[in-house]
Amino acid sequence: MKQLWLTAKLDIVESLRARWFQIYTLVFGGIVALLFVFGLTESRVLGFIGLSRLLVTYIQLTMAILPIFVLITTVRSVAGDREAGVFEYLLSLPVSLSAWFWGKIVGRYIVIFTPVFLAMLGATVWASFQNIEVPWGMFGYYTALLAVMAMCFLGIGMLISAIARSTDMAQGAAFMVWLTLLLFLDLILLGVMIQGKVAPEVAITLALANPLQVFRTAALALFDPQLIVLGPSAFVILDLFGATGYKVFALVYPAALGVVSATIGYVLFRRGDLP
Repeated sequence: MKQLWLTAKLDIVESLRARWFQIYTLVFGGIVALLFVFGLTESRVLGFIGLSRLLVTYIQLTMAILPIFVLITTVRSVAGDREAGVFEYLLSLPVSLSAWFWGKIVGRYIVIFTPVFLAMLGATVWASFQNIEVPWGMFGYYTALLAVMAMCFLGIGMLISAIARSTDMAQGAAFMVWLTLLLFLDLILLGVMIQGKVAPEVAITLALANPLQVFRTAALALFDPQLIVLGPSAFVILDLFGATGYKVFALVYPAALGVVSATIGYVLFRRGDLP
């Protein structure tokens, strides 16, 4: 455990010095925070409580921005160290491969999740000082969504990084994964499958295999429990899971996907880099 935490600390220090982290923090801690501030001010003047609506906007923005940031920066970790010859020094040090691999995941997770969470927390604190009602239940669930979103794509990123043999290949694969998930949201996937006369239950089940779709639907479910905006698809989702069941599924499935992906990545990494 000591080796793991030392590796995590080293990764955190390196990330804090990187330019990608400065941009990442600026996006979530600066631009998005300003979006909250101006939105809350406007809602207060008009007499409406706008934090709930802005939390939905924030989670939608995060769903588009967070995955690509996590994937592109994470895939460089293993692939980049392989190209830099770090593994040759690693095998000569008293640090196990498991401690190094999982330590990088822990450190990267802390670096990824903290700015996103602090931006949302700062908005709620500011709202409290302005005597604007804060929907703490929604805030708690959205925090959990952000946590599992970071875990999901961090695990996928480590898997890609363990498979790819070069940084360029890893970054290209990460971009293709993100683009595929983005393209195959409900509109495109369901439209193609309905034209092929696939059963609605099968089409929606396949759509919910996409973690981005799970996050999007879960964010809407908290604001709109009946999922009216999804149309007929809502009936299938609610029949399969129920309102509460789907909220639980939206947390368990992406987290499990991230852990399984990271575990497979570790197995491949250990087999591929040990003599």
